[in-house]
Amino acid sequence: MACLLEAPLRISVLSEVTATSRHYVDRLFDPDPQKVLQGVIDMKNAVIGNNKQKANLIVLGAVPRLLYLLQQSSSSLELRTECAVVLGSLAMGTENNIKSLVDCHIIPALLQGLLCPDLIFIEACLRCLRTVFISPVTPVQLLYTDPTVIPHLMSLLSRSQRTQEYITQIFSHCCKTPEHQTVLFNHGAIQNIAPLLISPSYKVRMQALKCFSVLAYENTQVSMTLVNVLVDGELLSQVFVRMMQRDQPIEMQLTAAKCLTYMCRAGAIRTDDSCIVLKTLPCLVRMCSKEHLLEERVEGAETLAYLMEPDVELQRIASTTDHLVAMLADYFKYPSSVSAITDIKRLDHDLKHAHELRQAAFKLYASLGSNDEDIRKKPILESGVIELLCSLTQSDSPALRVNGIWALMNMAFQADQKVKVEIVRCLGTEQLFRLLSDPDTNVLMKTLGLLRNLLSTRPHIDQIMSSHGKQIMQAVTLILEAEHSIEVKEQTLCILANIADGNTAKELIMTNDDMLQKIKYYMGHSNVKLQLAATFCISNLIWNEEDGKRLAARGGIKERERGM
Repeated sequence: MACLLEAPLRISVLSEVTATSRHYVDRLFDPDPQKVLQGVIDMKNAVIGNNKQKANLIVLGAVPRLLYLLQQSSSSLELRTECAVVLGSLAMGTENNIKSLVDCHIIPALLQGLLCPDLIFIEACLRCLRTVFISPVTPVQLLYTDPTVIPHLMSLLSRSQRTQEYITQIFSHCCKTPEHQTVLFNHGAIQNIAPLLISPSYKVRMQALKCFSVLAYENTQVSMTLVNVLVDGELLSQVFVRMMQRDQPIEMQLTAAKCLTYMCRAGAIRTDDSCIVLKTLPCLVRMCSKEHLLEERVEGAETLAYLMEPDVELQRIASTTDHLVAMLADYFKYPSSVSAITDIKRLDHDLKHAHELRQAAFKLYASLGSNDEDIRKKPILESGVIELLCSLTQSDSPALRVNGIWALMNMAFQADQKVKVEIVRCLGTEQLFRLLSDPDTNVLMKTLGLLRNLLSTRPHIDQIMSSHGKQIMQAVTLILEAEHSIEVKEQTLCILANIADGNTAKELIMTNDDMLQKIKYYMGHSNVKLQLAATFCISNLIWNEEDGKRLAARGGIKERERGM
């Protein structure tokens, strides 16, 4: 079937190839070198901003000929440079163009070209390489295949501002793994790139900064080295602090904050250092405000969540800085009106980033409330986030339902009664029981986790069961009788064990012969997990508080993952 679909497509593409396009390619084979040069120059002018022309020339085989001319020592430097420029222009088309260029082995050809002493030719090759490597379809490992490439690129950094810009951009896009970080580190990336942070060129400074952010990410060796680096007599960390000032471009502020965040998380900078508490954290909080672009708000929230995740004091400071909790509530309200957006491309862009905004908010809420109960009461009760999360559980998207109920489950973990009552009130018993019959197993499991967290500590158990006991017992019965996985039934039995731990709530089980028979059945089940959960139920039912401590299964569930 694939072949039947592919043939008409190829015919359609070929049918659009004009005689003019063929003429451009034919001129590349002219025996007169001057006519070949003029043909390449004319081709360069023809493809600028014209993706159809670029596709036509690639289909007609222009790339192999251009690469041949670029690599021939007999070609003039002007011709070789113009070939590199045209190839760079072709690379600026579609992803399919990039794939075609990579398949024609453009990368080794351009890397070989960097051995030429002529600066203009080198810059043209680097510009094309930069365009190819920043594409998501290019395998970044191609940069590391030849071990002589990275040291040679380091040596070219001093040649011009253009070589500095292109090479640092290549490094920042091609540093994807700890192995890549190590290769760049071992070949002197820090010493060679640090001086570029004070370059007169903004583009060079920005690309150098991006390099340090990818080098320092989760890398103790790099971060510990960076903290001692001096740039023109100034500590590198202070250079980053200056780059976070409000008068700097947002892109620079955000990237500098990421550098300091990664150094802090790697242990190179203390969490109570003034550059973190007074500069980095406020900068990232600033990035979360609605005055910034959606992409900036997402990146700011995710970086802030990563910075403060392990540190309670940073979480406390962030929760009281610039109305952060209220700002996050806005993340769930975007886009405010889909119907008002008539531009399809913008609609697609906004919907994509609306999802990213919600994901970033989930991460930041989880980070804010992960270690301190007082802070958790403040994301929850003051910001109105409970209402927002409850509304997400009604979404048509299973992923959003899971994330909404997952966040509510974490909020209910060891929460006080006021928070739990607010969750039950906002969610409503009808929606809670709809979620308990959700066809998506992930939603069901997280809803059971929420219910288990709500039904923990005796006063909470008795209070909730006095109001909603009949419905909860019905839901438990239905789940135990239906065809569900072992994990689902184990969670359900643990909920029963929590109910059995209540002072008055246990009567809802003790007076229900059918439920007692179900517990008895699961005590004899072949699965050990179900046996154990059923045993907890019986233990809590028969244990007398005056005789000793209960065998409690009433511990809640807290999951620190970041959603689906």
